[in-house]
Amino acid sequence: MRAVSVAPMMDRTDRFHRWMMRLLTRETLLYTEMVTTRAVLHGDRDLLLKLDPVEHPIAVQLGGDDPHELAEAAKIAVEVYGYDEVNLNVGCPSDRVQRGRFGACLMAHPEVVAEGVAAMQQAVDVPVTVKHRIGIDDIDQYEHMLRFVDVVAAAGCERFTVHARKAWLKGLSPKQNRNVPPLRHEEIWRLKRERPSLFIETNGGVKTHDAIARHLEHLDAVMIGRAAWDTPYLFAEMDSRYFNRPDPGLQPDEVVHHMLGFTIRWMEKGLPAHRVYRPALNIFAGTPGSRAFKRVLSERHREDPRVLLPAALEAVERSREISRQRHGDAAREARP
Repeated sequence: MRAVSVAPMMDRTDRFHRWMMRLLTRETLLYTEMVTTRAVLHGDRDLLLKLDPVEHPIAVQLGGDDPHELAEAAKIAVEVYGYDEVNLNVGCPSDRVQRGRFGACLMAHPEVVAEGVAAMQQAVDVPVTVKHRIGIDDIDQYEHMLRFVDVVAAAGCERFTVHARKAWLKGLSPKQNRNVPPLRHEEIWRLKRERPSLFIETNGGVKTHDAIARHLEHLDAVMIGRAAWDTPYLFAEMDSRYFNRPDPGLQPDEVVHHMLGFTIRWMEKGLPAHRVYRPALNIFAGTPGSRAFKRVLSERHREDPRVLLPAALEAVERSREISRQRHGDAAREARP
C-alpha cells in the first residue's frame, strides 16, 4: 500500500489530471472522482471508468450503499477496466449524495458500510478500502470514529483514509466542509496507535513536504487533496522522497509541452482543448510567471493550443526576466 495518494476530487481528478500527475510521479496512488454505483451499472462505463495504462497504480472510488450494487460495480471496475483498488466513499457531505443515502451520512450506519465492504471483497481480488470523515454532526467524538472503524474492520477492511475534519450534513456546503470544521489530525494518530494492525491514512489540509513527513512519523500514509490541484509540482519529488525511486525529473515547462501533445490527441477525438490542459493551469504555482501563464490561458482559451500553450510559456519567460531584472536592480541599490 502506498505512503502518499492524491485524494478523489469531483471535477478535478479526471483522467486528464491523472495523466498529468503521472508526468510528475509514477508511484503516488491516484484516485478517480467518486463514481456512483448506479452510474457504473446503468451509465456510460467507458466515459466513467476507462483508463490510460500510465495511470496505474489507481483506485476507483465508488459511492453507494447497496451491497449488491457495490459488488457488481466493483467487479466491473476491476475485471473490465483493471483498477488496482476499490474505495468506498463515506466522506462526501453534499445534499445530492445524502439523498442517495451514501457518502458521509453512512458514518451513522457502520453496519451498512461493513456489509458493502464484505460484498465487494467477495466480488474482487484487489484491496477494498474506505475513506471517511472523523465524524458527522453530533456523532463526532473519537469513540464514535473508533466504533465505526472497528465495525468495518471486522468485515475485512484493512485500510482507512480519514478526513481530519468532521462534516456538518446540514448548514454547511461541501466547500465549507472542506475548510470550516477544524482539523483533528491528532485523533487519527491516536487511531493508529490503538489499532496498529490497520493501515491508517490522514487527509485534510496537507500542503507541504514538511507536513507529509510529520504525519508519516505517526501514520502509514498521507492523502493530499486540494494541493494536488493548486500546487501540482509539489509531486515532482514524491517518488524520491517517499518511495525510494527516481523522480521523472520534468520541469514545469516540459510538463506543459507534454500536455500539448496530449491535448492535440484528445482534440482529434472532438474534445475541447481547454478541458484537457486545464490541470496544468497551476503548474507554475509559487514561482515567477505563474500569474502570467494563467492569464494567457484564461484570456485566450478559445485559441488553438498549438499557439496558445507556447504563448503562455513565452509569458512565463518574460515574467521571469522581469523578476530577474528587479532582483538585480534591488541588489545593486543595496550595495554600499
